[in-house]
Amino acid sequence: MRQEIIQKLTTIVGQDNIYTSLEDLYCYTYDASFVKADIKKDLAGVAVYPGNTAEVSQILKLANSEKIPVVPRGAGSNVSGGTISIGDCIVLVLKRMNKILELDWKNLIAVVETGVITGQLQSEVEKVGLFYPPDPASQAFSTMGGNVAECAGGPRGVKYGVTRDYVIGLEVVLPTGEIINTGGRTIKNVTGYDMTKLFTGSEGTLCVITKIIVRLIPLPEAKSTMMAVFPEIDQACETVSEIIAGGLVPCSLELLDNIYIRNIEEYAKVGLPTEAGAVLLIEVDGDAEILTKQIAKIEQICQRLGAVQIRIAKTQAEADELWRARRSAFAAVSRVKPTIIGEDATVPRSSIPVAVRKIQEIAAKYNIIIAILGHAGDGNLHATILTDETDREEAERVEKAIDEIFIATVELGGSLSGEHGIGRAKSRFITRQTGEVGLEVQHRIKQALDPNNILNPGVMFGA
Repeated sequence: MRQEIIQKLTTIVGQDNIYTSLEDLYCYTYDASFVKADIKKDLAGVAVYPGNTAEVSQILKLANSEKIPVVPRGAGSNVSGGTISIGDCIVLVLKRMNKILELDWKNLIAVVETGVITGQLQSEVEKVGLFYPPDPASQAFSTMGGNVAECAGGPRGVKYGVTRDYVIGLEVVLPTGEIINTGGRTIKNVTGYDMTKLFTGSEGTLCVITKIIVRLIPLPEAKSTMMAVFPEIDQACETVSEIIAGGLVPCSLELLDNIYIRNIEEYAKVGLPTEAGAVLLIEVDGDAEILTKQIAKIEQICQRLGAVQIRIAKTQAEADELWRARRSAFAAVSRVKPTIIGEDATVPRSSIPVAVRKIQEIAAKYNIIIAILGHAGDGNLHATILTDETDREEAERVEKAIDEIFIATVELGGSLSGEHGIGRAKSRFITRQTGEVGLEVQHRIKQALDPNNILNPGVMFGA
């Protein structure tokens, strides 16, 4: 990075908010994904921490005029390789922009800056009896801007949907530096193209998100959590389909296979049955008077399809313990192998049993370990490949397995990603779902908004 560029950036954000040492820049060569930058060629030229929208605008105007790549970044919790540096780029870290600007309980909306931690927003709105449902596993540290950029989901997606279902307005800075507002504070808004939805899930390739307006809903009166234990994973998968087909829509419906169960129990000691083929973690919420009926109906379905143990949390502490088990899942299996590749292919809910069997067949075919965890209620399966990236022979088998998983997913009418995004990790597979023409249309949108291709080049579309 030329010294004159660094000096201009320093003038914009201040000396305390710019980093150029090799030790500092190394931090941006990785995120929470298995994708790692090549240190020799992909070290950033500078990392800058803007404090407001005007500073973001000035940075992008400078970068665009000089044709310098910019990688937007929040907490670095991205799991598809979408926030890692590329050679001599500007890493634009948005964590300083972390204010909850407004909680409007009369209109059921919140206005936040991009760097607000998701869990913080959830906590604040619940204090006034409101609810922001999207709950990614990273909610304790991931930022709202990152959630919007990736259209994050989470366990509650089965009933409440994902991030895009709650974003009604954005303030964004375009790659050329212009600031625009999309959507607004109203629930109904069909003025022109829906730019809010376009930018939500765009993975930092079309704009830098600076402010977000989200809709809120009343906090559910009560909730009840249960765990159902099955000898075989097929039984658990069929149970998921039966619950949904029975007209029951739990708040969360999570699937854990035996690999996850054993490792979570060894890691977190929460009382999971290590001999089980699978467990379902189920939560219902809403009117307190109907929860007992809902849980009873779900319990009957679980028993009919082979559940050997059902545990209903009697206290909030017991429910929290079950959810602590679920949220420790990835940390638990990270002890098995040094490299974790967490895919999030999504299939129609009725296809979950077929998809799980196919993943298991692929694991056996290539002699690799694939643990299965899923937001099963919405068809989102996290096929978690446990491997060692330094073992080249095994890595080749893993690549073939991933390819087959995505082929099977699309053949089942599914999606390459339900909530993690495409990033750099899946860019080579994108045409399997979009087709060549579909990808070309997205290229045209990218070219129209980012003619110099400075924002996150290589993310979603490849090099």
